[in-house]
Amino acid sequence: MGAIDREFDYLIPESWNSDHRAERVAVGSMVRVPLHGRRVAGWVTELDVDPPPGIKLAELSRLSGVGPDKELMDLSKWAAWRWAGRRTAFLRAASPPRMLAGVPSPPDRKAVPSGPSDVFDDAFRLGNAVVRVPPAHDVTSLALAACRLGDALIIVPDQSRARLLRLALRRAGISVAMGPDDWPVAAAGATVVGTRSAAWMPMPRLAAVLVIDEHDESLKNERMPAWHARDVALERARRRGVPVVLASAVPSLEALRSGKLLRPPTDTERDGWPEVEVLDRREEDPTRGGLFAEGLVQRLAGTQRVVCVLNRKGRSRLMACGKCGELVRSSDGLSLMTMIDDKLETADRSEIRHAVCAACGSTSLRNLRIGVTRAREELEALVREPVGDVTAESVDVPTTRVVIGTEAVLHRVDAADLVVFVDFDQELLVPRQRASEQAMALLVRSARLVGSRLSGGRIILQTRMPDHVVIRSATAADPSVLATEERDRRREIGIPPYTTEALVSGAAAAEFIEKLGRPLGVSIRGPLDGRWLLRSRDQGQLLDALAATGRPSGRLRIEVDPLRV
Repeated sequence: MGAIDREFDYLIPESWNSDHRAERVAVGSMVRVPLHGRRVAGWVTELDVDPPPGIKLAELSRLSGVGPDKELMDLSKWAAWRWAGRRTAFLRAASPPRMLAGVPSPPDRKAVPSGPSDVFDDAFRLGNAVVRVPPAHDVTSLALAACRLGDALIIVPDQSRARLLRLALRRAGISVAMGPDDWPVAAAGATVVGTRSAAWMPMPRLAAVLVIDEHDESLKNERMPAWHARDVALERARRRGVPVVLASAVPSLEALRSGKLLRPPTDTERDGWPEVEVLDRREEDPTRGGLFAEGLVQRLAGTQRVVCVLNRKGRSRLMACGKCGELVRSSDGLSLMTMIDDKLETADRSEIRHAVCAACGSTSLRNLRIGVTRAREELEALVREPVGDVTAESVDVPTTRVVIGTEAVLHRVDAADLVVFVDFDQELLVPRQRASEQAMALLVRSARLVGSRLSGGRIILQTRMPDHVVIRSATAADPSVLATEERDRRREIGIPPYTTEALVSGAAAAEFIEKLGRPLGVSIRGPLDGRWLLRSRDQGQLLDALAATGRPSGRLRIEVDPLRV
C-alpha cells in the first residue's frame, strides 16, 4: 500500500481475463485496491499466493499501469532493511512519474565508438574497482568504457554534470535516458545518466555501473530513509553480476573497501590538481590580526575571477577586546556575546549591553570570526573595488570580479581563477567524525572551478594548522595521505566504515529506544540534544535490531550511517 507499509492479499477480477488485463498484472504493477472503504494505491509484490484458509479476498479495483520490475521490487525490500525505512519510499523512487499502460519496444543497440584511450580502460574488467581521478580529469572516456559493455547506469552528484555527460554520450550515438521523465525510455532499454534517483531507474539490460564523485554527500538522500546512491548501485550490480566502478578524486573509505584501487601515474594526477598555496597565520596575534592574511590582497591583484569562501553568515560571530585580548563574554562569564546593531548580545538574548569590554572597560572590540556580510565590507576596503556576496539564500550570482560567500558560492559560481578559503581551520576543526573527509571534498569542488595547475588554477588556504593531514594531502595532490591516516584513525576508535551507526531522534525517539532495549553487539549513547547514537561492528546485528523493533506513534527519525555526526 502507498501509505501503509504492509502487504495484503487480493484477487484479480475474473472480468480482467476477457480484456487481457489479467495478463498484464505482474510483480511491480501499480494498482488500486479497496481498503477501509477507500480505494488506495499500491504495488503488486507477489503473484499466485495462497490466502489464509477461510478468508474471502476482495478484488483489485484497478490496474493503474506498469511499475518497478521484479529486480527493483526485491531491491526495495533490501533497502528498507539497509536504511531502516519504509519500503514504500523506495517503491515510489522506482516508479514512473506518470502512469504508463506499457513499456515501449527495446531499441536496436548501436556499437559504441572506441574513442580515445583512458588510463582506466581496464577498470570494468576487474568486477569491482575504485578509480582515483584528479579533479580536472574528463570522465567522459570512463563513461564510454562503461557503455561499450552495454546499457550502463551512470550516477553523478549534480544535474548540470548529468546533462553535459548525457549530451556527450548522445553525440557518440548512445541511447541515453535521464530520470525521472525518461522512465519509459529506460524501461525499454537504454543507458541511464542521472543524479542519485537514477539508482532506481529500470534497466532490463544493465551491463555496467559507474558512480562518479562517489564521495559527494549529495548522493545521500536528505529525507528519511536516508539511502545512499553509491550503496544502492553496488548492491544492484552485485545482484545482476555486472561490473561496477566508483570514480572520485578523493575516494571515501567506504569506496576503498569495495574494490581494487586504480590511480593514474603520480605526475598525471598531480597535474590534474590546481596549485594549492598555504598562508600560515600562526605567528599572527589572533586578537589583533584581521581576517585576511598579510599579502593576500597582492595575490588577488591581476586575477580575473576570485571566489572567497567563509562558512559563516552575518556580521559578527566571535569578539575580543582589542586592548586586553579577553573574549567578550556575558557578565557571569559563561556565555560569549556577539555584536548585533551596535549592541552586545548573548545567543538567548538574556543579556544585552553596550559594546564595552567587561574585563577592562575598553570600547575597542575586534571581530575574531566575522561572517560573510562583514567580511565583504572589509574585503571591499582592501581591494578598493566592489565585492559581491553569495549565501544559500542568494537569488543572483554577483558579476563582480571578487565574490565572497559561504560554501554555497562553490555551487553557484561556474568558474574561477582563484579560490581562497578565508578560514580553512573552521572546516578542519568542526566537531564531526568525517570533518577531514568533508574538508577535502570542498577542495575538490574548488579545484573543479579553477581547473588544473597546467591551466593556471590556484587555491589559497588561510590557516593556523599548515601541518594538518588535509592540507598536506592537498598541497601534495595525493589523496592517499589523507586516506591512510583516516583509515588508521577510524579503525582504532571504531567509527564508520569499520562500524555501522544509526542516529535516532524525534518526539518518539525515547519510546523507540526503550522498545529497542539493549541488543547484543549494539552500543547506545545518549540522549544528547534529544538524539541517540547506535553503533555496532556487525552491520547485520544493528539493522536486524532496528527492523525487529516496532515503531511507536509520533515523529521518529532513524538515519543509518549519517554523514554528519
